[in-house]
Amino acid sequence: MIVNSRVYRPGQAARTIDIDDISDAVQEPDAFIWLGLWQPDEPFMQKIQQEFGLHELAIEDALTAHQRPKIEQYGESTFIVVKTAWMDDNNNIEFGETHLFVGKNFLISVRHGASESYAPIRTRAEERPEMLEHGAGYALYCLLDFIVDHYLEITASLSIRINELEGNMFCSEFDRNEVQNVYTLRRHLLSLRNAALPVDEICNQLIRLHEDIIPKALRPYLRDVQDHAHHVVMDTEDMREMLTSAMHVNLALVTVQQNEVVKKLAGWGAILVVPTVVFSMYGMNFENMPELNSAYGYPLAIGGTFAVCWLLYWKLKRSGWL
Repeated sequence: MIVNSRVYRPGQAARTIDIDDISDAVQEPDAFIWLGLWQPDEPFMQKIQQEFGLHELAIEDALTAHQRPKIEQYGESTFIVVKTAWMDDNNNIEFGETHLFVGKNFLISVRHGASESYAPIRTRAEERPEMLEHGAGYALYCLLDFIVDHYLEITASLSIRINELEGNMFCSEFDRNEVQNVYTLRRHLLSLRNAALPVDEICNQLIRLHEDIIPKALRPYLRDVQDHAHHVVMDTEDMREMLTSAMHVNLALVTVQQNEVVKKLAGWGAILVVPTVVFSMYGMNFENMPELNSAYGYPLAIGGTFAVCWLLYWKLKRSGWL
């Protein structure tokens, strides 16, 4: 359950710290603790609650996945929930959650579901000790930036897939698989938009209301994350609109093609009506029929029928129905 547990002190190298020693280290004014957890169980989270003095409602939320993205204040600590997104080898998007407990001198990340490890983020952050002196605020920025950057990577990948789908949709044949792919992509884009949209408000609140966590020097970094999240929201909305338009165009082309077929069938039906009427009339049992006893009656009836059929065909062909 413990991915990493590190304590940072000014002028000292980062050190691994045991859970039982956290309550002492968190009392040090210059120390900063960064704890990473992966789907912890309830007894362990109760231990974390005691060590950091966290609120029981925040602990309850952290134990349960499927939370909505949010930011809430519990005493001296802030509880943040953000959605994580990850694309597997089959180009399917999986979503998870990261729950963050942020205090003046600690950051706890609790990962649920699909998410890449945050170990590389911690390594890169430790390469900039001057920024880590800002404490939990800089570590929080690194995590949010990593999560939002993954949103951007996914939108870039989806943009390529959408361009390919869009080309396939401009045809006059109905392809059920392509329509299903479009629907699946629109659903993924909606989920990605709903994940990125709250990050804007979370960053906004961190900048305006949490100066103890986000000092003035870190505000431009949070605004950068906020800007990237806004781009993700705009890109997903644009791509969903493009997919909707492509689907409507495909359905319109299919409808036009079907109308052309119906027009041709109607045209041939009109032509075939003439011989049907003439031949059915001559098949009736009457004595006084036109040219019935004439030697030229049969060829005249056949010739007249074909003449009328040819005239109908010529007119329908000129009008574009055939």
